[in-house]
Amino acid sequence: MTGERRAAETLTEDQCLDLLVTVPVGRVAFTDRALPAIQPVNFVMDGTDVVLRTGRGSKLAIAMRRAVVAFEAGAFDPVTHAGWTVTVLGEARTVTDPAELARLAALPLRVWAGGSRDHYIRISGRYISGRRLWEAAA
Repeated sequence: MTGERRAAETLTEDQCLDLLVTVPVGRVAFTDRALPAIQPVNFVMDGTDVVLRTGRGSKLAIAMRRAVVAFEAGAFDPVTHAGWTVTVLGEARTVTDPAELARLAALPLRVWAGGSRDHYIRISGRYISGRRLWEAAA
């Protein structure tokens, strides 16, 4: 690996959004009892917002009430060391409007964890940034 040239590209917001819809799992960073916490989550994009589902009363649901959070997703190739990462920063809010809940329930959001996951959280896509890394030509 020594001597390899790597190229990094800063992605536009549109490129970031295009990449986010290609992966089903990301990580949300939030504050739990005044300490940083990170949890993997299934998600779906709704415009520039990240939508996820969790159980009512879960640690994640409680911690994310009107909190500013970071969401990150990415994909990497372990052979070529190429990949990308996208970060979404914004306010997380619990969805309570019946019409919005019905619309979100129709989105293709598959939850991998067991148990009831009927609590929807929307993370506003206030700041969206990303980078892509690939091997540069010699």
